[in-house]
Amino acid sequence: MIDIFWYCYLGILAIAAIGILVTRYKTPLGILDFIFSIITWIGLFGYVTNTQILNPLVWKVVFVSGLLWDVFFSFKKFNEEVKDDDDDTPQSIKLAIIGITFIILVGPLYFGLFNFAFK
Repeated sequence: MIDIFWYCYLGILAIAAIGILVTRYKTPLGILDFIFSIITWIGLFGYVTNTQILNPLVWKVVFVSGLLWDVFFSFKKFNEEVKDDDDDTPQSIKLAIIGITFIILVGPLYFGLFNFAFK
């Protein structure tokens, strides 16, 4: 039963990556983010299907660099959006919402990638 959730999550990530590629990736940082997304998705695919793809050392590096990249890119986007925002919501509330959303949406990806790399 748990496997079906992982397969659904893989599908959702793939659809989101393709959708964002078609609509939003116009800058070099956006393209780099897409490349990181595809590489981490491949690692999650290996974890879900229990298929050894490349060396575990590669996935350890991908896990750390991908996580650092996602955190950096998320906060960079947050800072860009806060500059253009005119509402009265405190920045700390916006930051908390971004952090919680990040954990909910990307947390399973890095959980699976961690298990694929370190176990």
